[in-house]
Amino acid sequence: MIDVIAKVNGAVNGVVWGVFGIVLLFAAGIIMTLVNKGFQFTHFAHWIKKTIGAIFTDRHITAHTAKDNKAISQFQSLCTAMAATIGTGNIVGVATAIIAGGPGAIFWMWVMAIFGMMTNYSENVLGIYFRRKSATGEWRGGAMYYLKDGLGGYKGMKKIGCVLAFLFCLFCLLASFGIGNMSQVNSIAGNMTSAFSVPAWVTGIVLVIIAALVILGGLKRVASVSEKLVPFMALLYIIGALVVILSNAAVVPQVFASIFKGAFALRAAGGGLVGYGVQKAITWGFKRGAFSNEAGLGSSVMVHSSSNVKEPVQQGMWGIFEVFADTIIVCTLTALVVLSSGCVDLESGAVIAKSAGAGLVGEAFGTVFGSGGSKFIAIAILLFAFSTTLGWSHYGATAWQYIFGEKTQFIYKGLFVSMIFFGCIMKLDLAWDLSDTFNGLMMIPNLIGVLSLSPLVAHITANYIKRIIHGKDEKPMISAFE
Repeated sequence: MIDVIAKVNGAVNGVVWGVFGIVLLFAAGIIMTLVNKGFQFTHFAHWIKKTIGAIFTDRHITAHTAKDNKAISQFQSLCTAMAATIGTGNIVGVATAIIAGGPGAIFWMWVMAIFGMMTNYSENVLGIYFRRKSATGEWRGGAMYYLKDGLGGYKGMKKIGCVLAFLFCLFCLLASFGIGNMSQVNSIAGNMTSAFSVPAWVTGIVLVIIAALVILGGLKRVASVSEKLVPFMALLYIIGALVVILSNAAVVPQVFASIFKGAFALRAAGGGLVGYGVQKAITWGFKRGAFSNEAGLGSSVMVHSSSNVKEPVQQGMWGIFEVFADTIIVCTLTALVVLSSGCVDLESGAVIAKSAGAGLVGEAFGTVFGSGGSKFIAIAILLFAFSTTLGWSHYGATAWQYIFGEKTQFIYKGLFVSMIFFGCIMKLDLAWDLSDTFNGLMMIPNLIGVLSLSPLVAHITANYIKRIIHGKDEKPMISAFE
């Protein structure tokens, strides 16, 4: 029976994350870039000023809402979303891309991220525009709402919108237990055992206790922990990576040359076919870019929609920054560490190191930090993966309440926390594959919604530009229900 499930899953996974899925994601990014007139390029200074720049100049960005207000701040929504996206993919995923696609895969990872910025932007614009307040006063938003009320608002599309909304929630719910929970904590347990000899069951018990204290406290507690954990873990990893990169500064120009040459196969690695080399670089670069920042999957919009912001475009710009920080900054640093450390031959693209995945990155850090390299990566994976679990707990809870109702959320949260222990002690090869599939299946209904509503996104964006950037007197487009 397990073999049958594995074969069926492999076939579905091959379709979702094969050529079809990659082309669909990339095409969506290009289309949303075009309909919004290259917003991520033409208004680069503006979105930088209104996101990371505003953290230091506008107290409303970081100010917490009142206790009786169920919304969270813009900064909290960003940190909670990044808690879910900055995970093992930023370490293991980048290493896998280099091993399978060569240094050139990193270039195509950047390309996917640049266009993915506008997919994520569009999701968040629609999320704010179509969100609703629940009976408990929390904002509820996500692909399920813009599928039901947006796509479903078109003539003759009501049933289709409702069905796609249900399917998105079902896939999200299943993915939350896999890629958002068991797969993440299994990586933590494995690395804690190898680096510090901590038994998996001990890791499981500790993580269950901490997770229960945070997750059972609701979104505001998850957001409160995330806004402290995410900046700390990102800064810790960035500093560690920069130490390695600066120690190998003389090689960095050669690293970039290897990335660009490998992207277009200007040399045939190991005597192989040039065309095949390009295909591998593009495929793995696109795959790891999509997995890392989750743009197009419709996941992070569920927490972005809980922000206290009113302007859809304002939250959309945080979506751009989220992809920028996750892939262009964190993933690039991992790539530079691996490629500058001597673990990869920059001429042929062949991996010299004995390890793979997290082990390869640990070995790269070890060239500067010695035996502390693997321990540093174990701690990084602990922080990255556990923060991912916290973020996905909200995604799954949002999908659960959409299907089963607000009052039953405690059932989901109890199940989610319990699965953390089993995730630590189980072998999860099939679980990894299944979670990849459900994670990818979220993309299909989500992108149908985003692409079908692209004229609306373009209209909201143009309205914002006229009002806020050019100062024209226009009626604001902030909500479908106001």
